[in-house]
Amino acid sequence: MKIYTEVLGNINTSAEWKEKLADYEIDEIFLDQWTAQKSRFLGKGVSGKEYPVALARHSHIVDGDVIEFDDTNKRAVLLRLELSPVLVVDLDGISDKDTDSIIRIALELGHAIGNQHWPAVVKGTKVYVPLTVDKKVMLSVLETHHIPGIQFKFENGLDVIPYLAPHETRRLFGGAGQESHSHEHVHVHGHDHSHHHHYHCHGENECLSNSDSPESDSIH
Repeated sequence: MKIYTEVLGNINTSAEWKEKLADYEIDEIFLDQWTAQKSRFLGKGVSGKEYPVALARHSHIVDGDVIEFDDTNKRAVLLRLELSPVLVVDLDGISDKDTDSIIRIALELGHAIGNQHWPAVVKGTKVYVPLTVDKKVMLSVLETHHIPGIQFKFENGLDVIPYLAPHETRRLFGGAGQESHSHEHVHVHGHDHSHHHHYHCHGENECLSNSDSPESDSIH
């Protein structure tokens, strides 16, 4: 059985590939947010055919990637991503405040997210939190804390990916265990009433909750 080891192109980012495959028979492999973060998996196309995929480790799969191009039979195989929405918290509104206020607001946000054991990735002035429970519940948590100066909304997972590095994407959509744990781990413990929250920070801007679990790269 053929093993697919490379991405040949992408129909979403390349007009050339989109035109090239215009009259081709296309088989699409739809990947959920966990499988999409693996470099090795057994994909199943809409046709029912199975495709063993073994890309280079830490490859960054993008919706519309072409893994098979058969010019003789006018046939191609595409990877399609089905990623959950992401809660994006924007802190740009507090950038002009005094240092003490910025620290206080940032800690309040960290407390709100950490107390729920939600994983998060910080990128610039934005905090990305993957959908872990019902949208209304996540929005309610932030609304209840009444954190001044922040804005938050859900964005499509596919729209968020371009702003993130591959390892940050894996942290948001699963597969955090693929990362090397050679980074320094900082554990911050807080207490609020009867709830304990724990942050696990890798480097300067990646914080995860205790709930994250490793994920394998093996083909099943």
